[in-house]
Amino acid sequence: MKITGVNTYLVRPRWCFVEIETDDGLTGWGEPVVEGKASTVRACVEEMKEYLLGNDPMRIEDIWTTLYRAGFYRGGPVLMSAIAGIDQALWDIKGKFYGAPVYELMGGRCRDKMKVYSWIGGDRPSDVARDALEKKEKGFSAIKMNATEELQMIDSYEKIDAVLERVAAIREAAGKYFGIAIDFHGRVHKPMAKVLAKKLEEFDPMFIEEPVLCDNMESFRDVANACNIPIATGERLFSRWDFKRLLETGYVDIIQPDLSHAGGITEVKKIAAMAEAYDVALAPHCPLGPIALASCLQVDATSYNAFIQEQSIGIHYNTGASVLDYVNNREDFVFAGGFVNLPKLPGIGVEVNKELVLEESRHPHTWKNPVWRHQDGSIAEW
Repeated sequence: MKITGVNTYLVRPRWCFVEIETDDGLTGWGEPVVEGKASTVRACVEEMKEYLLGNDPMRIEDIWTTLYRAGFYRGGPVLMSAIAGIDQALWDIKGKFYGAPVYELMGGRCRDKMKVYSWIGGDRPSDVARDALEKKEKGFSAIKMNATEELQMIDSYEKIDAVLERVAAIREAAGKYFGIAIDFHGRVHKPMAKVLAKKLEEFDPMFIEEPVLCDNMESFRDVANACNIPIATGERLFSRWDFKRLLETGYVDIIQPDLSHAGGITEVKKIAAMAEAYDVALAPHCPLGPIALASCLQVDATSYNAFIQEQSIGIHYNTGASVLDYVNNREDFVFAGGFVNLPKLPGIGVEVNKELVLEESRHPHTWKNPVWRHQDGSIAEW
């Protein structure tokens, strides 16, 4: 079997899909994207075509290694996201060839279903208690929300109090044991992150996410020493070498590699195993589309340390199109009791609505995240 075609598509709300074709009729789908840089990653996939065409798609490890190591420059969001989408598509082909879900080719599942959480509150969180209660009534046992609006390196305690009020309202509405994940989103710098983490402790959050950026990895120690809340991070790390440095700090409890950013299924499975050796949990990042979600579930199925999965159905970013719009087998993505069953179809587990993909690609999106500024006019972290 040989690769005969590599096609890329930009689809709303902010995603990129890749389709890899073979000479025996099998086709694989992947989702290579950096949110806000979809066209850049698409161009990178196009550049990588020459390493794919004519090659055997079954040699996933060799192709991955070629794409990573044969170029002098490596790593980073664009290169690793392009590799991630290609890798997903190759696994999709391999699973279809053997007539089995990808997780069956990686040792088989170690669980029957996967716990999921839902987003509430939007970029500038509001109405969170009402939204959390609504999610609980739909069967979810956990939610995630952005903690704050923009914060200066040293900022007002009024903003800290606003965060505490929102989290307190969720705890009161949804109950003592409802899971609350609080995403600092890299908006908070170390001085205020220590304050916020310590004050949030009374509400027993499930975890705090990206309390500081991984650029300042050494600061996780200070945040961890300020509170007893599990710390999660990793969506802006892109390889096992990035995660090696993170795990060696010893202050992170949950890693969040993204299956569309961190080298795909091949790489994230290795990252998950590394984390298990450090007694660190896995909760893959996935505010993206159906192929990314299904890829996450393939790794979750085979990773003992996976405990919860992000998904973007209903997330505030999805305007104009949603996850299941591109899925013909929607029944395989039904959430019940806060869980989703593992994918059933051979390959990644998504029957892509190609007709819609082609229609959307005729008018490629140009999604960019907003640019925020502080009151003094300086740029704020989004």
